[in-house]
Amino acid sequence: MAATVIRGGTVVTAESESRADVLVIDEKIHAVGKDVDVPAGAKVIDASGAYVIPGGIDPHTHMELPFMGTVASEDFYTGTSAAAAGGTTTIIDFVIPDPKERILDAYKKWRGWAEKAAADYSFHVAITWWDQSVSDDMGTLVKEHGVNSFKHFMAYKNAIMCDDEILVSSFSRAKELGALCTVHAENGELVYRLQKEIFEKGFTGPEGHPLSRPPEVEGEAANRAIRIAEVLGVPLYLVHTSCIDALEAIARARMEGQRVFAEVLAQHLVIDDSVYRNPDWNHAAHYVMSPPFRAKEHQAALWKGLQSGMLQTTATDHCCFCTPQKQAGVEDFRKIPNGTGGVEDRMSVLWHHGVRTGKLTPSEFVACTSSNAAKIFNVFPKKGALVPGADADIVVWDPEKTRTISAKTHHQRIDFNIYEGMSVTGNAAVTLSRGAVLWEKDQLSTVKGRGKNIDRAPFAPYFASQSKRNGENVQSPVKRERPAVAK
Repeated sequence: MAATVIRGGTVVTAESESRADVLVIDEKIHAVGKDVDVPAGAKVIDASGAYVIPGGIDPHTHMELPFMGTVASEDFYTGTSAAAAGGTTTIIDFVIPDPKERILDAYKKWRGWAEKAAADYSFHVAITWWDQSVSDDMGTLVKEHGVNSFKHFMAYKNAIMCDDEILVSSFSRAKELGALCTVHAENGELVYRLQKEIFEKGFTGPEGHPLSRPPEVEGEAANRAIRIAEVLGVPLYLVHTSCIDALEAIARARMEGQRVFAEVLAQHLVIDDSVYRNPDWNHAAHYVMSPPFRAKEHQAALWKGLQSGMLQTTATDHCCFCTPQKQAGVEDFRKIPNGTGGVEDRMSVLWHHGVRTGKLTPSEFVACTSSNAAKIFNVFPKKGALVPGADADIVVWDPEKTRTISAKTHHQRIDFNIYEGMSVTGNAAVTLSRGAVLWEKDQLSTVKGRGKNIDRAPFAPYFASQSKRNGENVQSPVKRERPAVAK
């Protein structure tokens, strides 16, 4: 029996703050309180002056993703290790099948890649095409493999884009299975046309990227996905909400009682679209991701969305491509691999710009970096909680610890950092994953393959939102005599 006690800290959950000790035995939290009986020989971690919080959950990452003719440079071991250095102990990655590839085969392939992970992981599975085998495999994934969420790309035409027919088919099947639908909301048809027009006007560099994906294309797709989910009566989760247009569609739906959830990326809260006009092509290209960075007014709105609860989770869309990979699009912005890093920096950026500025309370910080994701994706209180029986995913968070973010010192496998030079106050001092210390005294001590896949059960029927089509006020069909038909 291995025992660890975290002493002298302020325990912060999504609901409360209190001075307490946390006792860990083996991989689980055993007790939380002021008078905890500690076994002899227990490891003692001093948390005086610090917060003790649940390990972060990043619900949106892409480790070693094959994409746009290359493969993301971060693998599951380096990525989960870097995440631990920043206080994140669980990631939810994405299985993205090729067109016509069996989604169950793709899932097994990703599971194999993830066996090297240092910390825990789970998967969303993308629906990139449709036939009966996809429907059947969705059932197998939910019932036998602990998958309860399916991703739908409304962008990337001629690759992985879902049209409305696929959305309707997949949403309907997900509802039958008690699974959550997630969407990347951008109108792929509009993006495809705008990319061609912008390129032909001479915008070949990274500055063409945001011009070809304006806020309107995200807003339209977000609203369309929400309306389809509304008619079908299925809950919906929108990834990387980046603009006012999408936020307004989300707020409208939630105010009407529709079960819609949404995430915001840490980088979309603090970086604006001026990065694309940097005279250094390599620098500007590293910010090419979709949706792109927006003008400052969108950042202000996203903070308000997070504060108000219209946005529930924060993520990174961590998808790393090094400079030589980005240079595949040196003559054509459409060929720049889309993606940025950030899994190591999400929590410190949010603390510095959110909690220290008064935008978020410590409990709200815990909610949007951990607990809300655990609840939405049905792993709470195993994850995202500091209660007896929960996995001992715990971070000792030093609110006064300062560092300057840089590619020279980060642990992510990429030669660029989108937050380069940003000084942040508030960082992980100690990170535990299921009781094992992965980060302490600014040193990683991760073990390849220690991470586990986390099964996520399907949702109870009440989780589904009630569609208007199936509502209580729908009248019965009218009974009438059949009219005589003129010959």
